[in-house]
Amino acid sequence: MRRQRSIVFCEVKARTTDAFGIPAEAVNYEKRQRVRVLAAKWLEESPIRAREIRFDVVSVLGTDVQVIEGAF
Repeated sequence: MRRQRSIVFCEVKARTTDAFGIPAEAVNYEKRQRVRVLAAKWLEESPIRAREIRFDVVSVLGTDVQVIEGAF
């Protein structure tokens, strides 16, 4: 997502119940590293120069949506 010169990379996780925890908990160390690597590659290849970079997580549990800005 881009807003002016800010780039936000967002990981979305969804679950129908919290039986195995909330969706945001599924964004573990390995997943965060993978998103960082993909973001670096995208930034390297993109003509867009970002002033700010942020990593958010969107957690969807049933119909409840929670956005965690600057999650990692």
